[in-house]
Amino acid sequence: MKNVKTTAGQRTRAVIYVRISQDRTGAGLGVDRQREDCEALADRNGWDVVEVYVDNDISAYSGKKRPDYRRMLQELTEGTATVVIAWHNDRLHRSPTELEEYIDISERHGVATHTVQAGHLDLSTPSGRMTARIHGAVARHESEHKAERVARARMQKAMAGEWGGGIRPFGWGVPTGETKKTTDKRTGEETEVAVLDMNKAVHEEAAALAHGHEMLLSGQSLKGWIRWLEDKGFRTARGNPITAVEGRDMLMRPRNAGIAVYKGEEVGTGLWEPAVPIEQHRAVVALLKDPTRRTSPGATPKWFGSLIYECPHPGCTKTLRVTKGGRAKLPGYRCADNHGGARRADRLDEYIEDVIIARLSRPDAVDLLQPTPEGIDISALQKESEEIRRRLTDLAALFGSGQIDMAQFTQGSDTARAQLEGVNQQLAMAATKDPLVPLVGVPDVRAAWERLVLEQRRQVLRTLMRVRVHKSRPGRMPDGGYFDYESIEIVWRRVSAPSASN
Repeated sequence: MKNVKTTAGQRTRAVIYVRISQDRTGAGLGVDRQREDCEALADRNGWDVVEVYVDNDISAYSGKKRPDYRRMLQELTEGTATVVIAWHNDRLHRSPTELEEYIDISERHGVATHTVQAGHLDLSTPSGRMTARIHGAVARHESEHKAERVARARMQKAMAGEWGGGIRPFGWGVPTGETKKTTDKRTGEETEVAVLDMNKAVHEEAAALAHGHEMLLSGQSLKGWIRWLEDKGFRTARGNPITAVEGRDMLMRPRNAGIAVYKGEEVGTGLWEPAVPIEQHRAVVALLKDPTRRTSPGATPKWFGSLIYECPHPGCTKTLRVTKGGRAKLPGYRCADNHGGARRADRLDEYIEDVIIARLSRPDAVDLLQPTPEGIDISALQKESEEIRRRLTDLAALFGSGQIDMAQFTQGSDTARAQLEGVNQQLAMAATKDPLVPLVGVPDVRAAWERLVLEQRRQVLRTLMRVRVHKSRPGRMPDGGYFDYESIEIVWRRVSAPSASN
């Protein structure tokens, strides 16, 4: 941002540097307020302001790169000005390393520093440099102390199950009817914003989170949920489209199950309304963290058996894809290595779906369901999980106070985490839904099958059978058609009683 006034005669050339990290209280540190005060100081001293450097929403203490500050130092070495004006010297730097660099440039290029609040900062004398270093040390101490207070306050809030602040999490934040003042980080301008009750769930968003859990636990994919969110018009709390990465993070948040977290560790139960039961949350987290989980790195399959039907050729591990070929250019299942030619995609899918529907329409279809885990006491498991997490917290406290050494801490932590993993697996087993459930015991299996989305049907296929597509016999088949049903090998993954392959 430039603000060139004049460069006449021998008048002193000055630059202004303003910076704001946070101005929640409106205490006079907004960049516009800083600039006005600095310009007034320049006018009183008869200096020409030739440049104004602005770094917005950047803390000098954080160590983040400040573009305009670096540009100012470079231009000072080029003789842009001989005076730097700041609202306070802590606006310039809070790092001893930065201060020493600034002192060096000031000495070599004859640059004087003046501040609105602290007066002239004379870096040309040992006493002036000592004063600057003392101010810098005090500012550094204040920043560190502030960071410690903020961290402790956040920890206390987390331990009490309270909202710790930050961006509104998807699923929570109902307007209370009240407003509060906030300051624009770029301009320092104050505005009124709604006060949100972060313990109350936003009904539509919480229901979307619950639906996402249900989808994954019934065998559907994360991509499917993301598409569902897009179709329903859901966006992030900032109003952006929800990506696969953001969607995954949203489903894995402990907050969904009412769990309070501090620095990645669960510390208790939150005061907010949970969106899903804790066992569902554990199951979804276990599912998304499973390294063997099937994912679709490319485009979403559009055919029922794509990438599921198998090639039976000896030594071939490829699954079949649908491509167009032959004289009629009809879609057909083919091995990527062209073993066994092609099979009409619509005929093959229709046949396999008919076999599945026929099998699930039999009276003994209920025997195909996975048995519900018996003897799993969810409330007891949840209590055990909390006790293990508390034990991990206690171990960390004992190690921090020196009552146990690193070896004891590591051994105790490894044991506790192994126990916690076992508890989580049992909770996941209790919550995971068998993909066959919507189809077993219903009056009309075909109607129920048609209500399923393609992804659910594919999950049923994976669960129930393996399909190997052998090379078709030439000519007409005994039924008068050309589709060779006998070349389709079905290997049942779940068998309740002896049954025909077809």
